Amino acid sequence: MNGLKRFLMQGSVIDLAAAFAIGAAFTSVVQSFVTDVLTPLISALGGLPDFSSLKITVGRSDFMYGHFINAAISFLMISTAIYVLVVRPYKHHRDRTAAKIGARTRDCPECLSKIPKAASRCAFCTAQMA
Repeated sequence: MNGLKRFLMQGSVIDLAAAFAIGAAFTSVVQSFVTDVLTPLISALGGLPDFSSLKITVGRSDFMYGHFINAAISFLMISTAIYVLVVRPYKHHRDRTAAKIGARTRDCPECLSKIPKAASRCAFCTAQMA
């Protein structure tokens, strides 16, 4: 029981649980954005039809391929919304932060570690900086 308790209290398990909860909450926000904002906007501009009634009947079985088409369109809209609203701004922020960090550091000529520009000696290999 102690092993299980230690495992559950590890930082990675707690972080994973928090990320899962935030992901679930974020899913409902993105789903609402697509359903309540993007879909009506696209319908108003292009007349997006509802494909859920499309089906093929073979014998007594109905193959509801219209639901699949709706799901595929919904997936494309959600993935586009996530890319535009989350991924692109995050990449922009990450690149700006990396550029600021890169401007404050230089490579050690001996061990190639990143060290502050103002350093007179490498903290990793203790090489004298010129």
